Amino acid sequence: MSPKDGSFGKIDISKAAVATIANRAVNQCYGVVGMANKSFVTGISNILSRDSRRGIDVTIDDDAIIIDVYVIVEYGTRIRVVAESIQSTVTFHVEKAIGIPVRAVNVYVHGLRLSEEVT
Repeated sequence: MSPKDGSFGKIDISKAAVATIANRAVNQCYGVVGMANKSFVTGISNILSRDSRRGIDVTIDDDAIIIDVYVIVEYGTRIRVVAESIQSTVTFHVEKAIGIPVRAVNVYVHGLRLSEEVT
């Protein structure tokens, strides 16, 4: 993100910081059982680096943020409801933490998974 000049100096917020906030917000959403990788190459690099921002892609354009989220949803939940919950939760948490408007949160459901039942 481009630095902001203020009366006390510059403020620079990295894409990684935005992705970390978004990742925590996604993991709070009901129906999300995991994060997916954008591509095979991204998946390999995330495994090697143990990146905690897996499944999040951030673009900053004209002082607005666009976030792409790649998730795996629990089988049996309403996918649309889960996706809308992710959009609103991520938007709220990022805007609250950073103070910059989120233009879009695009949710890509890469798979469904049966949740593990505890007996």
